[in-house]
Amino acid sequence: MAGYTGDKKRTITRLRRVEGQVRAIEQMVESDAYCIDVLTQIAASTNALKSVALTLLEDHMNHCVLEAAAKGGEEADEKMQEAYDAIARLVRS
Repeated sequence: MAGYTGDKKRTITRLRRVEGQVRAIEQMVESDAYCIDVLTQIAASTNALKSVALTLLEDHMNHCVLEAAAKGGEEADEKMQEAYDAIARLVRS
């Protein structure tokens, strides 16, 4: 079971909202909207996706990593490394 399963409906709702934002950006470009307005909407969409990513990361830490840590051993180390790698990707983006 994925860590976000309990909030799956909320996560999907947020992703659909981002999808709508991206479609609106496309329409703005098609209609030759002012560049700064397009960039503002891109920034908003990017921030919305980062928010979803942070929520998923938090769920992963609270579910998968904690569960593996309770068991101990190599799986705990692997889950910690996964979390670290995910955080590094988010920081770089």
